[in-house]
Parts: sequence; C-alpha cells; structure tokens
Amino acid sequence: MRSSAPARRHVESSAVTAILPAVAAIPVFLIALAVWWLPVRAVWDISYWWFLAAYLALGLVLLIRPIQVRLLATIAGARRPTPEERANLDTAWRSVLQANRLPRSRYAVAVLPADDINAFACGGHLVVVTSYALDTLPRDELAGVLAHELSHHLGLHTVALTISQWLSLPVLALARIGVFLQNVATAATDTFARESASLTAIGRLVAGVLRAVSWVFLAGLLATNAIANVVGRNAEFQADRRVVDMGFGRPLANALRRVMTASTPPTRWERLWYSHPPARLRVVRIEALLRQRSR
Repeated sequence: MRSSAPARRHVESSAVTAILPAVAAIPVFLIALAVWWLPVRAVWDISYWWFLAAYLALGLVLLIRPIQVRLLATIAGARRPTPEERANLDTAWRSVLQANRLPRSRYAVAVLPADDINAFACGGHLVVVTSYALDTLPRDELAGVLAHELSHHLGLHTVALTISQWLSLPVLALARIGVFLQNVATAATDTFARESASLTAIGRLVAGVLRAVSWVFLAGLLATNAIANVVGRNAEFQADRRVVDMGFGRPLANALRRVMTASTPPTRWERLWYSHPPARLRVVRIEALLRQRSR
C-alpha cells in the first residue's frame, strides 16, 4: 500500500559513487584554474587559494533553487514550455507529483528543443524534457519519463553530477581556447609564413604546443566523462526501480520501447561512452520488477 507521506530524498548508492567523477576531475581542475588565475593575478592582488575558494563558493550558489533553475536551464539550452506544450506537460507532471505527495513549487520543468525522445534531471530541482517527447508521447508515457527524472532527484543522483560539471567548466573552456588558438596558429603559418622555412617551423611548433596543451585538458575531461558514464548506469536502474514503486513502470517501459523503435542500436564502442544502459535492458528489468510486484 502506497504511503500517504510525501516522498523524501535520501542518499542512494548511485549518489555516493557519482562523487568519483568529481574526485577524478580535481587534479586537472586545479591546473586549469591556475591558468585562469594568472591573468587575474596580474590585475588584482589575490592569492590562488582565495581565487579557488571564490570559485567553489560561486558553485554553491547553484544549489539555490531559483538561480539553479534559471542558470542550468540556460546552459542546457532549455526554455519555458509554450502554452500548447504546457497543457500536456502539466497533466502528466501533476500526476507524478501527486503520486509522491510533493508540492509543485519544489521542482521546475523546462523544455529542450530537440527531435528525439529524451529527458534529464540536473541540479537539484530541474527536470528537462525534449519538445519532441512532449509532442509524441501519450500523457501516461510522458508521466513515466518525468517520474524517472524525478527519481534521480529523490535519490540525490544529480548533486554530485552538478559539482563535477562545475569543476569541468574551467577545463572545458581552456580546451576550447587551445583548439581555437591552434587553428589560428596553423592558419597564420600557412598564410603568412609559407615563404620562410624558419617562420613556418616556428608556427608549426606553436601549433603543436597548443595542440598538446589542449589534449591534456581534453584527456582529463574524457576520463571524467568515462567514469561518470560507468557510475551513471546504475543510477538509471535505481531510478527505474523507484518509478515502478511509484506506479509508472508500465508507461515508462512503453516509452522506452518507442526509443528502441526510433533509434538504431549503438555499437559496442559507442556503448562505452553512453551514460544510459541499453533501453532494451531497462525494459527487461522493468518488466521483471512489474511481474515481481504483481505476485
């Protein structure tokens, strides 16, 4: 019998293992932040440790719900639902909140313009669903998808992920700047130094150094993402189990079947970089849970 008490957050095992990507990002994050600190140090007399503390304190602001919802939605490219989208979205979302005895004000839902069936949770209060999912999914299946994302919040799966993403921002920015400068150096060498062997050699050397620096930061990001993908798969299974407990297991399984029909199966290499387990495997496990509950 379903409890009449509101659903509460608690730390699941996936929330604990999700700390691993954040820990893995720390060394390259400290190096990247030192690079950003050097020009700041030339203007203001601030130590590296105060600069580090200020950046970490700014990250804590993301835990404040209004700031978190607006900032993370903007970063993700999401927007508010249109009046037409809201009619279908509100009905499905209300059923999920009512099943968990949760107030509407605790979480926010945003829409990502995209042509695939997808949704994700980020921060501690934001759920993002694609416009295509809103247009194509029946309301019960949409409720199943939203219940899955709410389950990530209730299991605190997204907190460590948000911290890891915040630590990765300086690294990602430097990697992109390095790639841009490398392309500029290569183009300048090919355009202005092609008549001089010495200038060409210098230009190639500069481009090579920038390429090496960029790959150092990119390698750190790839390692962090690989760890996040491995630990994230278990979070998907735990969220699916909670959805079954909510009573939305069957609609979620049906929505996953639509994903299976609309997408081509990934290769083994592609699966290494997926944060989600195969939809077919998730459906099998959900069906097994439903049979277990029916007994």
